[in-house]
Amino acid sequence: MRIRIIGTESLGVRGLSCAVEIKGHRIVIDPGIALGYNRHGLLPHPFQVAVGDSIRREIIKELSTATDVVFSHYHGDHVPLANANPYQLSLKEVIPVLHNPRFWCSGGSGLTQTMKQRYEDLCSALGKELPNAESQDNGYMRFSSPVPHGEASRGTVMMTGIRENNELFVHASDIQLFDNKAVDVITAWHPDVVLASGPPVYLFHRFSPMQREAAWHNGLRLAQAVKTLILDHHLMRSEEGQQWLARLSEETGHEVICAADFMKRPCLLLEAERQLLYKEMPVPEGWHESYAKGKADTRRYRKWRSLVSLD
Repeated sequence: MRIRIIGTESLGVRGLSCAVEIKGHRIVIDPGIALGYNRHGLLPHPFQVAVGDSIRREIIKELSTATDVVFSHYHGDHVPLANANPYQLSLKEVIPVLHNPRFWCSGGSGLTQTMKQRYEDLCSALGKELPNAESQDNGYMRFSSPVPHGEASRGTVMMTGIRENNELFVHASDIQLFDNKAVDVITAWHPDVVLASGPPVYLFHRFSPMQREAAWHNGLRLAQAVKTLILDHHLMRSEEGQQWLARLSEETGHEVICAADFMKRPCLLLEAERQLLYKEMPVPEGWHESYAKGKADTRRYRKWRSLVSLD
């Protein structure tokens, strides 16, 4: 089994996209991307836009050879969009490269109105109804019933398990570790590798002490039950999230890593470092408007400091 995490916060963008290759199947999960449209009162820095451009191309390349595509839910950082902003993945970019993969999708229950519209947009663009895969097992993949997207008010997500021989990989999209039952499902599957969204530590001031404790307890449970636990996405939108991850690893004595660590790449917390990026690499007024119109590019912004560069 080959697991490749394509885009998530420690790799410089919002999302939890990955590609998994097993014998006879190339599976792409959650092919979407976002950059956090406004953080600290600032639009995405052009360096982050450059990273996003690169990751968007990687997603499209993976989709061009995919045999299976999984949508865990329909937020804009997890699916291609009919009305994508300049920093997201557009359906128009995706449709031409698809070669009739099988789709495995979260269903109608628990979808917010926005999610339902995006589901309908996907069906319309693909020219067919997308099947509900929740609770199914097709032999090489299994899918959970709907579990909460962090807070219950944010709708639901579908978790995916991919097996080859005796190895099981679980993609537990935006669970954020708040729900005990979601973690119960994962541990009952006995996975070897888990990729999941950790809690949004940068928003913990909005959560009750009970919710914060639940996220920590569930993180401990997963860390103790899984050989390789990768926590990213909401967790890595701040340096405090990185510290939370390190404390979890230290307390359990088990290695808990982010996606960049798993992929052996530099950790790029670009959303968290947006203010620093603007300070070190000033952006001329009007750049974002020009970029959206195709009149500006990221060539001047493809390197930041000596340790980071893009191909």
